[in-house]
Amino acid sequence: MRLDEIMEAAVATTASALRRRLPFLVCGNGGSAADAQHIVGELIGRFLKERPAYKAICLSSNPAVLTAWSNDYSFETVFSRQVEAYGEPGGVLLGISTSGNSVNVLRAVETARGLGMVTVGMTGEGGGRMAAVCDHLLAAPSRSTPAIQQIHLCLYHYFCAALETALAA
Repeated sequence: MRLDEIMEAAVATTASALRRRLPFLVCGNGGSAADAQHIVGELIGRFLKERPAYKAICLSSNPAVLTAWSNDYSFETVFSRQVEAYGEPGGVLLGISTSGNSVNVLRAVETARGLGMVTVGMTGEGGGRMAAVCDHLLAAPSRSTPAIQQIHLCLYHYFCAALETALAA
């Protein structure tokens, strides 16, 4: 499947979930955590259109949860634990990992699938280990982390704009 077809399917699935007030969860580490916050900010606030807030949650933005869980249990399960808390069947999880191999993002995807959520991944070329576990994989055609991050910015801005258009219809 081509990247534009995968994006169209990811947008349609996410719009369907948000119409039903199901959660859209987003996670990532480092620069991808910042991207996750950016995406959720656009969806709760507004991207291009005045509209109601969407039910979006960034799993990498609560330092108390991140540090307590990681210290007492495991950084590898810091996102999957939150998926257990906020995930619902029919909701959507977007996991962002430039390599596609971030263990905590992979575990979040696996937990989301186990709950009956749809999984979307944003990765670099090839998708890494996430390629096998994501329903929709948006793999930037590069192996360079800075280039992947630049492509991800374009992809998620398009995603936010397309969601607003789909949900306005």
